Amino acid sequence: MSKLNKAIEILNNEDVVAIPTETVYGLAGKIDSSIAINKIFKIKERPFFDPLIVHVSSIEMAKKLTLDFPPIASKLAQKFWPGPLTIILDKNDSVSDLITSGLSRVGIRMPDNALTLKLIEQLDTPLAAPSANKFKKTSPTSKEHVFDEFGDEVYVLDDGESQVGIESTVVGVFKDHIEIYRPGMITKEDILDVLPNTKVEYKESPVAPGQLNHHYMPTKPLTIADDTFNITDEYAVWRIESSPELAARSLYSKLRLLDKSDKEKILFILDKKFKNDNKWLGILNRLKKAKSEDFYF
Repeated sequence: MSKLNKAIEILNNEDVVAIPTETVYGLAGKIDSSIAINKIFKIKERPFFDPLIVHVSSIEMAKKLTLDFPPIASKLAQKFWPGPLTIILDKNDSVSDLITSGLSRVGIRMPDNALTLKLIEQLDTPLAAPSANKFKKTSPTSKEHVFDEFGDEVYVLDDGESQVGIESTVVGVFKDHIEIYRPGMITKEDILDVLPNTKVEYKESPVAPGQLNHHYMPTKPLTIADDTFNITDEYAVWRIESSPELAARSLYSKLRLLDKSDKEKILFILDKKFKNDNKWLGILNRLKKAKSEDFYF
C-alpha cells in the first residue's frame, strides 16, 4: 500500500494523520468526522476554545464551506493559494462548531504541498489540521519532529522538510477591509499589492489560532536579544543573520536542536533593524510567544 493510500484509509476510518505542508506539519482529520476532530484536541492536549484551520484542495472546495466568498477573498485566493495564507470567512453548516470553537467564522487555506493537495482531492473532503505537536510546544517541520511529539500514535505522511517553516498568515476578510490576526511570511505589503484600495490593519481575534501569550515553546528557557546581550556559557546560541525566508525555514528546527543541547538555556541573537521590517514580523511574533524570559530585543 502506498503512503498516500494508507493516509486515505486512516482518515476514512475516522482517525488522524500528520500531513506535510509548506508551513509546518499538521495533525489532520476529516471535517465530517467528529471522532477525528475530537481526537485532534485530545492528543494535542489542545483546549476546545482554540479553533482549527480547514485545509482545502481548491477554491471551489473552499466556497462550499462559507456563506459568502466575497471578491476580496477571491483575489487573495487567486494570488496566494496554494500558499501560506489562511482566510477567515463566515462558515455554513458543513463546518462544525467544534472546528471553530463555537464561532461563526472559519479559517480556510490551500496548502502548497502537492502530496497533501492530492490527499484532500482524493478524499473529496476538507481536512481540519492544527500543527502536529502538543499544545503550546514547538511546531514540527519534519516527520522526525512529529515522531518526537507523538511516537507511533500518529501516522505521518512524510514529504520531507517544510519549506516555509512558520505557520500561515491569518486574515479576516470582510466586504470592504481585511484584518491580519496572525503575521506570517505573507505580509501586509504583499496583500496591499493585490488589493491597493483596501483597508488592511493588524488586530487580535479569538477566531485565529496561536493567539495565547505562550506558544511554540521549547522545554528550555528561551531568550531573544541583540548583540549587546552578555552571552554566558549557560546558553546554546543561534545568531540569526540570514534572510527572513531562510530564518523562518530554520526556526523550529533550530529551537528543537538547541533544546536537546547540554546547555541550560537557549539564546537567539537578532539585529535590531529586523523590528522595522515587516518581512520579519511573523518570525518575531513566534519568538515573542516562545520566549520564557524577558524579551530584550
